[in-house]
Amino acid sequence: MPVRPTAARSRSTAFLLTLVALTSAAPALTGCGSGSGSGPNTLKVSFKESTDNSIHVMDDYLAAVKKQFEKENPGKKVRLVPIKAPDSEYYTKLQQMLRSPKTAPDLVYEDTFLINSDITSGYLKPLDPYLAKWRDWDQFIGTARSAAQGEDGRTYGVPDGTDTRGLWFDKRVFEKAGLPADWQPRTWDDILAAARTIKQKVPHVTPLNVYTGKPAGEAATMQGFEMLLYGTGDGTSDPLYDKASRKWIAGSQAFKDALAFVRTVYKEKLGPDVSDALDPNFATRVRGELLPQGRLGIDLDGSWLPQDWLPGSGHQWPTWSQELGLAYMPTQHGQAPGKVSMSGGWTWAVPAKAAHPGLAFDFIKAMQTKAAAEKWYIANSGIAVRKDVAADPSYIKAQPGIKFFTDLVASTHYRPAYPAYPKVSTAIQEAMEGVTTGDRSVDQAASGYADALKSATDNQVVEK
Repeated sequence: MPVRPTAARSRSTAFLLTLVALTSAAPALTGCGSGSGSGPNTLKVSFKESTDNSIHVMDDYLAAVKKQFEKENPGKKVRLVPIKAPDSEYYTKLQQMLRSPKTAPDLVYEDTFLINSDITSGYLKPLDPYLAKWRDWDQFIGTARSAAQGEDGRTYGVPDGTDTRGLWFDKRVFEKAGLPADWQPRTWDDILAAARTIKQKVPHVTPLNVYTGKPAGEAATMQGFEMLLYGTGDGTSDPLYDKASRKWIAGSQAFKDALAFVRTVYKEKLGPDVSDALDPNFATRVRGELLPQGRLGIDLDGSWLPQDWLPGSGHQWPTWSQELGLAYMPTQHGQAPGKVSMSGGWTWAVPAKAAHPGLAFDFIKAMQTKAAAEKWYIANSGIAVRKDVAADPSYIKAQPGIKFFTDLVASTHYRPAYPAYPKVSTAIQEAMEGVTTGDRSVDQAASGYADALKSATDNQVVEK
């Protein structure tokens, strides 16, 4: 069903304008570096800054929280330490900072897919003593809490929201192609059929975007491959990791089927040019250029896209909810449960070498009051992980699409984010890249993945 704007959209806009006003009075943000500017009363907060200079939702939000926190805690100062980099570079730079007390911030923005790897490396501090005294922790949904847990059962981060994924489609392009405005594919073949129709009838438009290859990083793994892989079965078992044997799965037909879909997209030129698909900044172009300009028919992507189109974003697109439609990603053959989504999200974590862990947790609490959390979810087009926010009508009505993506939480899947997962993800990206460029057949890419998987997991592999 098409989504429509509501009056509550103005509340989100007003919040962002307030943040911008607060930011104008805040000190300039500095790049990551050593411990300069820190002290016994200074809290260092490191986070991922968008590589698109026109997108400053996170900067504005943190500047507002910083100002309020310093007002409520006289004598305490917050130093914001942004890292402007694509995801893969951000992870690398962050891990370099976490290794030494001289460079470790007091609080870091941590992707849930990396959290267990950083726990194993000894980079993060368990937060259980703080969480036990924080009444708001009971408001966080169980799946979000578990995403921040280590294999030791302790919790190492506080989630600031989650996400889901689906199919964005351009109703302007669909009308030209003779496709329905309420499009909802039932199978993978339905998606490919629509893409082929667009290619034939609207030739100047890219029919379908599926992120792929190592330059796209986790976007390729999660938005692309896993959205396919987790739709191959009946949704009751994990096709990537066998929990019974605690081993990673190789050699499965499901893995090959997902690769075959990617291969079809690029072999038939239904997707972007390979050179564009393998550009690490392609996701920024999708959000900022291709979708707003009506140059992309179908985009397999995440719930967060509208943050790029809000007023003041640099890519503002006030009519996006009339021009774009939303459809859930179907299972491979339309088998139950019929739809699939993947969820991840980010957490705020305290480094093991943080100088001020208690103060860092106080800052987390300031960000995660009900009111502050709701403002953040709306500003960044996130999905609520606080139960009280998710049930609040003002959240549900705040932005077109929020209800669609929030409802997908019921049928979503979470990555098996064990310590080996980052290496497993890289192996998936390499297999995808092989079939995208045509350098490898599906069988060759799957075989290469199986070999890489053995190396990445110390041979903790089961063949299926």
